[in-house]
Amino acid sequence: MCLAIPAQVTELRDDHMAEVSIMGTTRSISLDLTPQAQVGDYVLVHAGFAIEVVDEQHAQETLALIDEMSELVDDLDAQIPLVVQ
Repeated sequence: MCLAIPAQVTELRDDHMAEVSIMGTTRSISLDLTPQAQVGDYVLVHAGFAIEVVDEQHAQETLALIDEMSELVDDLDAQIPLVVQ
């Protein structure tokens, strides 16, 4: 099973690389598998590679779910005391 996260392409480079924004963080990724990606497109990123171009609605829905999961984990951490042995 792999986990891919949506990212928005912010800059294209000549070497099939791109800068992307992932939830406010900038990363450099390879576009070898998605040469059709353009600035402004959303791509699914796995292990430093864009593996698919996706529409903005799909990307935003996925990012909202990831954000929701993060909030749930924070809530659980606040409710469950850390036990150190």
